[in-house]
Amino acid sequence: MSATLQTQSSQAVGPVFDRGEEIGFVTLMLAGMLCGVPVLAVREVVTNSKIVRVPLAPAEIAGNINLRGRIVTAIDTRSRLGLDQAPAAAERVALVAEANGALYALLIDQVLEVLSLPADQIEELPVNFGAAWRTYSKGVHRLADRLMIVLDLQALLSFQP
Repeated sequence: MSATLQTQSSQAVGPVFDRGEEIGFVTLMLAGMLCGVPVLAVREVVTNSKIVRVPLAPAEIAGNINLRGRIVTAIDTRSRLGLDQAPAAAERVALVAEANGALYALLIDQVLEVLSLPADQIEELPVNFGAAWRTYSKGVHRLADRLMIVLDLQALLSFQP
């Protein structure tokens, strides 16, 4: 049985950032790092879903989940970003988004809260972030006590055949 939190989504993968406006971000934890994705890009958050492995799939594909009868590809976000694997016993949360007419579930460690932040305060990534972070993020947002990495869902969900 899976617990699901529904969110409104009018766009697949999310808006382009317009300067001078506030953007709602779903904040999440990924390998101890605070990240955010535009709230309008998130279809829903799913917990306790069973992942069925896909033989010969790339390491970034964790498998498939059944979302109310629809097959959804589960992406191992840690692997996609070149991070250490989650402990085997760790509970993972699936953040569901749509790209090119298909649903994808990004496996993350934890969903935190929704923050409304000014779009014009997103800065470039610091130079010490690696190539994967540069490919899969739009920059960082300075919060009072830490940086929030703004993930680029379009890039994370783009796969070359």
